[in-house]
Amino acid sequence: MTTKNMEKKARQLSNLYYNRGLDKAQIRDLSGAVDLLEQSLKFDKGNIQARNLLGLVYFEMGEAVSALSEWVISKNLQPEDNIATEFIEKLRADQNKLAVINQTIKNYNDALKSCRKGDEDVAAISLRRVISQNPRLIKAYHLLALIYIKEGKYTRARKLLRRAQKIDKTNATTLRFLKEIDEKTGSVTRLDGKSMRSAASDHKIVENVIQTVNVHESPVLISFLNIILGVAVGVLFTWFIILPSQRQAINRKANEKITEYSSKMASQQNTVEELQAQVQNSETTVTTANDQIEQAASQVTSLENLLKTYEAYRDENYSEAADTFKKIDTDTLSADAMIIYETIKNDVQDFLYSKYVDDGKSAYEGGDWQSAIDNLVAARLIEDDDYAVIEYLANAYRLNSDTENAIATYQEIIDKYPDTRRAENAQKYIDELKSGTISTDTSLSEESENSSDYDEDSSDSYNESYDEDYYDSGYDDSDYYEDY
Repeated sequence: MTTKNMEKKARQLSNLYYNRGLDKAQIRDLSGAVDLLEQSLKFDKGNIQARNLLGLVYFEMGEAVSALSEWVISKNLQPEDNIATEFIEKLRADQNKLAVINQTIKNYNDALKSCRKGDEDVAAISLRRVISQNPRLIKAYHLLALIYIKEGKYTRARKLLRRAQKIDKTNATTLRFLKEIDEKTGSVTRLDGKSMRSAASDHKIVENVIQTVNVHESPVLISFLNIILGVAVGVLFTWFIILPSQRQAINRKANEKITEYSSKMASQQNTVEELQAQVQNSETTVTTANDQIEQAASQVTSLENLLKTYEAYRDENYSEAADTFKKIDTDTLSADAMIIYETIKNDVQDFLYSKYVDDGKSAYEGGDWQSAIDNLVAARLIEDDDYAVIEYLANAYRLNSDTENAIATYQEIIDKYPDTRRAENAQKYIDELKSGTISTDTSLSEESENSSDYDEDSSDSYNESYDEDYYDSGYDDSDYYEDY
């Protein structure tokens, strides 16, 4: 049998299995359909109809990822006039549904891990949620039913497996679990008007028929054996009948045939490897396309926020401009967009700085220490040299029992303003915090209460006048330290 005839016979067998798989799918024998369609693709990987139908069956069984893989391969094998393209677009169009399906697969895998660790209760909760979100995921029904069987909850397990049987009528795992429940309870489960035993018997008969078909309908193997047998008979006939002078010519022709056959087998193997490489490239292309979509969406969002910020800035509505300005991701902006961003940046940041400081002080005065911290930290990201802001922030950390950040911020005051009253006050609080004493004193220095813009020159003059008044008053500093 020539290679061309073998390929033709393989395509015929592929179509035969496809038709049988289609019949199975139409009567909701999904697992049977999967087996037949996979057989079809073994004989002809380029059978587009069989591959598309296999994807649909997978999708009906809740296996969206497997379905998408088959359709992507199909689309790459036949880019034009392929219904797989429509399937892929419909699935991607409903991103919410796709996200839910992907999440249910992850939750199922987590439940499987929990079962292996012995946490059946956690797994059961997760699986019930999976089934409610993806009610066609057969393997979720099986795993939850198995947990119920282990716990002796046979009624619940039987109910779950009946639901699974309505999705895939002759699934071997479903029937095996139901048979086990029947043996445990002594009652026979009835499925669509017939007993479980009858359904199991029918399933066994179907398996036997399929196996028989596989044995009797393997002409490729039989043909190959016939070829080998024919060559052997020919060699023996030649050896005993034909003159020795003709033996060499026959052996040479046999070797040529073997070489030719080996070359064709190697060519077919290369074709299979090329198809596998195409599948891997397709998966990579899908991932890259999804990344590009997400990047484009992020860029559009940033541009929209930039335009909103600019319009509000142009209308002198700085409050709205500040709100949208915070949402801009500069990493996604183009060079032209960055020009607009830099144009409005200073004015908007000045407004933002004032807003953060005012909101932080208001929160501080209202006793909302965490809100004060959030706003003052945001203000310091814009401008970090305002002593009043630093003092407010240090006190807010202290009053919020955040000792580590409080000490770090007070130490920053000491480093920025050494040998000043500011440094002395900061050191006093550090000593208290290190000793385990957290003061509830909310008072601030006079300069922090009156102004948020306090430069170093005014600081020096303040300390000089303060020290003069302090020592002129005749106050004994030894008493101060003794009391302290």
